[in-house]
Amino acid sequence: MTVAVYNQTRGLPLALVCTEARSFLARGKGLIGHPGLAPGEGLLIVPCSSVHSFFMRFPIDVVFVNRHDRVVGLSSALPPNRPFAGAWRSHYVLELPAGMIAATGTALGDQVRLERQDAVP
Repeated sequence: MTVAVYNQTRGLPLALVCTEARSFLARGKGLIGHPGLAPGEGLLIVPCSSVHSFFMRFPIDVVFVNRHDRVVGLSSALPPNRPFAGAWRSHYVLELPAGMIAATGTALGDQVRLERQDAVP
């Protein structure tokens, strides 16, 4: 299942095709081994309050969001092989191509909106 993720405060999309990682294995793997994220792509990790970038090949922007869909933490251009980035009270994390936080002006306190994509028969 994929979702589209919007910064509702700014009226801008953060990821139009965002894969969900909800299982223990999917959350643990994250973007390890992935070749990169194209503009408009992302990974939504639920539940999650911290990430690492060990064994990744590219930098990512990380948006930490609480249960009320408010941004509670940001990490711009987290480079590969870093041990930890996190935000207290985060419920889910959105991993995006590096530069998306700056491009959308996403800031602490912004409201995020998730839209489930209909499954294609």
